[in-house]
Amino acid sequence: MPESILTAVTVVLYESQDQINIGAVIRAMKNMGAVDLRLIRPCPYDKNRLEQIAHDTRDLVERIQHFDTIDDALADCVRVIAFSGRRRAAKWARHTPRTAAADLLSYAETGRVAIMFGREDHGLPNDALDRAHAVATIPTTEHFSLNVAQACLVALYELHTQAGDSTKKIGAPKRAAAPPTMQELELSFKDIEAALAALAYFKTRNSEHIMRAVRSLTYRAAPDARELLLLRTAGIEVLRTIERESRLAVARALVNADSSHAIAEPVPGADV
Repeated sequence: MPESILTAVTVVLYESQDQINIGAVIRAMKNMGAVDLRLIRPCPYDKNRLEQIAHDTRDLVERIQHFDTIDDALADCVRVIAFSGRRRAAKWARHTPRTAAADLLSYAETGRVAIMFGREDHGLPNDALDRAHAVATIPTTEHFSLNVAQACLVALYELHTQAGDSTKKIGAPKRAAAPPTMQELELSFKDIEAALAALAYFKTRNSEHIMRAVRSLTYRAAPDARELLLLRTAGIEVLRTIERESRLAVARALVNADSSHAIAEPVPGADV
């Protein structure tokens, strides 16, 4: 399997203040396919605690790199986008997470790119934003209180989906069936129509219009052959049930008639 382009994406955290947020960022990275985390002057943290926060991420935890300066952390990157929740007067190029992802992926083919996030309390300072090619803001309500891990997940999600890198494979349904043939569809419509007619459903309704709606609904649902057979057998069972109940009704009527006749008929030799 070819290496994912997401391995060229670096997540940079500036002066993280809580190891819980570092762990949550690692969890987001693991889910979305990023593997390179760089920390600039972070708070103390415990690797085992990080893995407790983000299970099965020891590989990412062991890859964490530490830097003392922003310049050192970004030195090998060809494109950097900083995420900030604040609107500032400086005229940085601006992105949403979606346009930021498109921008970064256009450079990731030729070099390392980075998304950068700031402190939990004050975000990124101006000197960090000065090192970014553009600034991205996540559209929110006026509350705008996404934490670092939430913002990172939004950014990585856009990168993950736009890269066409949905790595979780979903197996085919068990006993998957082929699409039905037109002959199978027509037989099903015939049996469904017969069942509805037997129920007197068309008594006050236009049968042609009803069956056209049934066809349209079936085509939109796009059932496979097994699912269509389920519908057809339901219609057939309606007809069989009506036929069976009709026979039973006739049999009961005959029994009742014979009983009534036996009661009404005089017994030979009895007094009248």
